[in-house]
Amino acid sequence: MTEEINNPLLALRSIPAGYANIMGYVDESEVNGPGCRAVIWVQGCLRECPSCFNPESWSFEINQLISVDQLVEKILSQPRNQGVTFSGGEPFWQAPALAIVARQVKAAGLNVMSFTGFTLERLQSEYAPAGAEELLEQLDILIDGAYLESLAVNSPNSPVSSSNQRVHVFNPALKDSITWASDQVEIHVLKDGSRIVTGYLGTMQLAD
Repeated sequence: MTEEINNPLLALRSIPAGYANIMGYVDESEVNGPGCRAVIWVQGCLRECPSCFNPESWSFEINQLISVDQLVEKILSQPRNQGVTFSGGEPFWQAPALAIVARQVKAAGLNVMSFTGFTLERLQSEYAPAGAEELLEQLDILIDGAYLESLAVNSPNSPVSSSNQRVHVFNPALKDSITWASDQVEIHVLKDGSRIVTGYLGTMQLAD
């Protein structure tokens, strides 16, 4: 392993300004938040939770660099996208870039949601990752808390995947839009024939 992979802070510094390091992207998802959404899975997470849905996202090694402008263009090019969801990985390790994406898509009328392994209190503290405050200011919904296998939930009545997690609705207009559930999955077939299985039973699994 290189020093950058062993040191996430060094790896994060290797991402050019105005870019994000992502693991994957899909349009028109209906199981990752309210309505029809673009979903961005960022690369990099320190938690390594047992039974994590996306262990491929743990490494901070550069996977797919994409500019903020490209991300915004991709999102807005699909007219069915009503919102954007940041997942991962840990979105708040790349908060500055995601805050810019969020600000621009919100200006176009979309709503923005994020998952995080941090608690809201930690993100509002002096120990939060850089840019956390700016990203929080742009969010309409936040689901906080690490996934805990011992508290796993797989139910049509739960919007969270483990019972310690919390749904924070910052935009009152969306208070009645918590309609997704932890037993939902969907399959996206990509242009190259590969598939992404997404939802709480497989938040981003790549299959041939």
